[in-house]
Amino acid sequence: MNIDAIIQEISIWAIPVLLAIVLHEVAHGWVAYKLGDDTAYWLGRLTLNPIKHIDPIGTILIPVTLLVIGSPFLFGYAKPVPINFHKLRNPSRDMVWVALAGPLTNLLLALLSVIILFVAVHLLSSWMWFSEPLALMCKASIIINMVLCIFNLIPLPPLDGGRVAVGLLPNPLSYQLARLEPFGFMIIILLLISGILQTIIGPLVMGSANGLINLAL
Repeated sequence: MNIDAIIQEISIWAIPVLLAIVLHEVAHGWVAYKLGDDTAYWLGRLTLNPIKHIDPIGTILIPVTLLVIGSPFLFGYAKPVPINFHKLRNPSRDMVWVALAGPLTNLLLALLSVIILFVAVHLLSSWMWFSEPLALMCKASIIINMVLCIFNLIPLPPLDGGRVAVGLLPNPLSYQLARLEPFGFMIIILLLISGILQTIIGPLVMGSANGLINLAL
């Protein structure tokens, strides 16, 4: 990929990626705040200022590297919003809602992007200078948000799906699953390197993303 193509891709993906990962993390902190945990609030993390959430590797290096190598879809992450589950009014129940807040936010962003894409394609088509880049950004938004939604719902701690499973499973199973958390990211990296994770979630991500995009076209 030449430098002009890279710059064009970055200009299309930068805002959708930032919005997807920042709002994902803010959603966790906001729901936790509403349910009794003010940790993120006092640390200044309930803000849409991306500088507060940017992780140099997860927010910049990984997405740009995936763009350069021509990956079929992007992945990234922000600095996790700190949550003190012991401060929640009902920790076992509220942990589920806090965890679900991130993926649900990404799903809502994907659906909002479908609506904007429909407007760009069908109502603003005469303004090509505006509608074409807007449509490309909406498609990118749908893809990145479905990646984050589906990936984070994998039932493996510390991913959101793992925390949901820990909160919903009976105590013996919940305890055993929670014990995997220190090794969770290592397991994910091994699944990524082996290609198993892409094989599992790739069709789900691209199938759902393409389905949503086709709704607007």
